[in-house]
Amino acid sequence: MTAHRIAVIAGDGIGQEVMPAGIACVDAVAAVHGLDLRWQHFDWGSDHFRRHGRMLPVDGLDVLGRHDAIFLGAVGVPDIPDAETLWGLLIPIRREFEQYVNLRPVASLPGVPGPLRAGHDIDLVIVRENNEGEYSEIGGRMFRGLAEEIAIQENVFTRRGIERVARFAAELAGRRRGHLTSATKSNGVIHTMPFWDQVVQEVAGCHPGLTLRSELIDALAASLVLHPDRYDVIVASNLFGDILSDLAGAVTGSIGAAPSANLNPERRHPSMFEPVHGSAPDIAGQGIANPIGQIWSGALMLGQLGHEAAAAHLVAAFRSVLADGVRTADLGGQASTTQLAEAVVAKVDALAGQYAPGALPTS
Repeated sequence: MTAHRIAVIAGDGIGQEVMPAGIACVDAVAAVHGLDLRWQHFDWGSDHFRRHGRMLPVDGLDVLGRHDAIFLGAVGVPDIPDAETLWGLLIPIRREFEQYVNLRPVASLPGVPGPLRAGHDIDLVIVRENNEGEYSEIGGRMFRGLAEEIAIQENVFTRRGIERVARFAAELAGRRRGHLTSATKSNGVIHTMPFWDQVVQEVAGCHPGLTLRSELIDALAASLVLHPDRYDVIVASNLFGDILSDLAGAVTGSIGAAPSANLNPERRHPSMFEPVHGSAPDIAGQGIANPIGQIWSGALMLGQLGHEAAAAHLVAAFRSVLADGVRTADLGGQASTTQLAEAVVAKVDALAGQYAPGALPTS
């Protein structure tokens, strides 16, 4: 039996509700595929910050580094600035463990109406550069509170950083439909974006058969709303990828179903898997949060750990449940978080014959 140590940080808000749902579904599929998942829970997040003045303990990154993966719920609360929660937990994890790819698959969900007119069959992946770009620590503020107060923020784009994320995106597109779109703003940002364009084009040129299209971010955002079915793989900088992935997730019907993976592709360090939706304090504690983003993130985790059949099994299970009409309120249904998760667990068992070890998936 294959064993993996997984660090669990449920975090804040609805993270506390979708995390048990996600673990239950991952455990169900792990049982079918003979996987031994050893979950270790850490009560890190905003409550930890209130008690200790920091989101992680001093040795937190060392502790996480001894695991095979990190399963995150959500962080963020109204009474603590986002800069504290983001820079105190998420960004240190992403950078310490060289999780330079933020992978965000976007797909139409069975029976879930999106906000767009009918006829779009959405199946794309956004590959976001996750370690540099616009999310830089370089800069500062001067003359606070005075009329001449200023703030300066520097973007950082390195050849190595662009090359490695572009290479990942190009290889992924090569395994899919062969179309790569690069998000840029080189008509207005005169140094970093032309550099981005140049390096992405160089990398794409090393992949015969790949079609590369560079699109300005404003036009690309509009096109994702009008023609989302045209896209296959989109590679983008840290900020552009962050915005586009939320937009694309909403186009499918709910950001509550959107997953993400913060990947160290070389597997020298653990990767981190989290839903996109955030802590949603407005609905926390009501039992209505959509667990699909957490469950789907669990499937991405299984795939990164080398268990592609188990990952496909779990995705097929939650898609089948949605097709059956079991959905939370954000998807137009009435199921609770727990009810939806229980339905997915039952569907995992129902589909076990198709996805059991040695069986070829039939859907």
